[in-house]
Amino acid sequence: MSSTPRVRLPSALEERWQAMRHFVVRADEAAERALQAEHSLSVTEYLALAALEYSDDGGHLRQQVLADAIPLNHSSVSRLVARLERAGLTERYHCQSDRRGVYTQITDRGRTTVRAARETYLRTVRATVEAYPGGAGGPNPVAALRPPTGGR
Repeated sequence: MSSTPRVRLPSALEERWQAMRHFVVRADEAAERALQAEHSLSVTEYLALAALEYSDDGGHLRQQVLADAIPLNHSSVSRLVARLERAGLTERYHCQSDRRGVYTQITDRGRTTVRAARETYLRTVRATVEAYPGGAGGPNPVAALRPPTGGR
């Protein structure tokens, strides 16, 4: 056998879903490389800082809300927040009305970092969307993400 085997999933929905998953992995890998090289941030660190910076609650969120926004499980978000805190990008504090509740607050340094990294993240995601071929001859799962001709 000289040809590479192909996988054909049983339904169009499964094919589209798999193509979208491949796209997300490619976008995350590209963003990870660019964010690490230019800002020493992982994609997850960027997403956490962006959630804090662009929340409607003044740059602070309960850790569970932050975990849902990224998305990331609670134990992983605790380690993530600890890394961001050590880097001076966030700080944690307990809720005044419920001492069990832990909030994460973005710092001025964190705001500066996420604003600079945002351009890198957007540039990389945009390039990935524009370059994505649409899979093995199937429908392009990211076509809806592309702006209309003449759009932003």
